[in-house]
Amino acid sequence: MGFGILLLLFLTGLLFSYSRAAWLSVIGAFIFYLFLKLSPKLKIVSIFSLISIFLLVYVNYEVFHFFEKNQTTSSTELESHIKSATNISNDISNLERINRWKAALRMFAERPIFGFGPGTYMFCYAPYQMSYDRTPISTNSGDLGNAHSEYLGNLSEMGLPGMLLFVAIGIVVFIRGIKLMSKVKSEYDCVWIESALVGLSTYFIHAFVNNFLDLDKLAFGFWGLIAVIAFYDQKITSQTQVLKE
Repeated sequence: MGFGILLLLFLTGLLFSYSRAAWLSVIGAFIFYLFLKLSPKLKIVSIFSLISIFLLVYVNYEVFHFFEKNQTTSSTELESHIKSATNISNDISNLERINRWKAALRMFAERPIFGFGPGTYMFCYAPYQMSYDRTPISTNSGDLGNAHSEYLGNLSEMGLPGMLLFVAIGIVVFIRGIKLMSKVKSEYDCVWIESALVGLSTYFIHAFVNNFLDLDKLAFGFWGLIAVIAFYDQKITSQTQVLKE
């Protein structure tokens, strides 16, 4: 009963947040949850299927042209707000994200190895905005958000090694967490690991269109969930060593 009430409150808050990125993250996390429930063979098939679908979409120029034709802008109407997520024609929020992403890529092109330094994007990106990319909400003062992508933000601030390190952290945590789920004997422990992985998946998905790790409130949750995986990793490793002795 208590869990149902909390879930209802959470979904209500999520719905009325009008955050398209948050909605996408939760949908992605639910798909990842279903993936965790699959057998090992089906997981392999699922991975190859997702990669194939991604490649087909990536090379299909008709999809890009469809996005360009979408004229629906973000609003308080739920249906319009959802449709505006793919509007790269006249939705100011989406266009400003693209502007920030392009600026990050130009910064990366100038300093591909070491970047401009952690936390410097908002102070350095202004000269890398092109006039044809700027929107009515573009700014040179280093406010109104960051790179709007954890991956591109790291790429511009810490170069390719920094971005790859962030991705590597995610890969190692997810691989280790999935392996731990098959090793723990307690259902309680398994639920904790599974919950941590699903929670982390929401951020790694959300990180494509936003970056919040420079905020303590978000960083606490992100690294806290990784700490859960690290705790169980240490716990299982210690138990295994005791049994061997």
